[in-house]
Amino acid sequence: MTRKKLNKFLFIGIFIAVISLGGFVLKKSFENNRCANTLSCKESFIVSVNNDEQAIFNGKVIDPPDIDLAQKSTEPHVLGSESSMGDKHIYVDLTTQTLKAYEGDTLFMETKVSTGKWAPTPTGDFRIWTKIRAAKMSGGKGADYYYLPNVLYIMFFSNSQVASSRGFALHGTYWHNNFGHAMSHGCVNLRITDARKLYYWAEPYTSENESKPASKDSPGTLITIYGEAP
Repeated sequence: MTRKKLNKFLFIGIFIAVISLGGFVLKKSFENNRCANTLSCKESFIVSVNNDEQAIFNGKVIDPPDIDLAQKSTEPHVLGSESSMGDKHIYVDLTTQTLKAYEGDTLFMETKVSTGKWAPTPTGDFRIWTKIRAAKMSGGKGADYYYLPNVLYIMFFSNSQVASSRGFALHGTYWHNNFGHAMSHGCVNLRITDARKLYYWAEPYTSENESKPASKDSPGTLITIYGEAP
């Protein structure tokens, strides 16, 4: 074989290897960055109220709660004020399906939650990067399809490994009452009353029904998620 032909075969081999490696990297990149709510991540980041729509979950049609964003919060604003008790920290234990929120060493609340069943909830340390008063979430395919308008008290979290664009959040849940068991597509489901309490306590602080991103003056509360879903 001549040197010219050898170089040609070498070039083709390298080209194929580069294309294969590129495809693998792109696939992994997609897997690491795809949206937790596969059909509506962009919509989930925008405040929206759809009182005339019905929800679909687990093949069942459900009436979502009506929302009036003009209605004032029933939570006292002292929950969102500065405190000398210490930093706020939320812990989510996947093994026991339990959430605990502390201010310094003082336990603020403890409640059962539902984490990822159809897709895993990520583990690690996160920060709440924005809070949305109400939005729509949807995703899945076939029997796994879900469409959830009027999801309440959403606290989106992220870190350097889990991008904010993936849409993981703590949020209120009206489509099931099976807390203490994995039931979500990756988010952390809370009872609406618990989500409302946590929403007005956690940073970034909000006034009434506004939605707000984290900032230097009001950074997002730290969330630690650990354990393994049963």
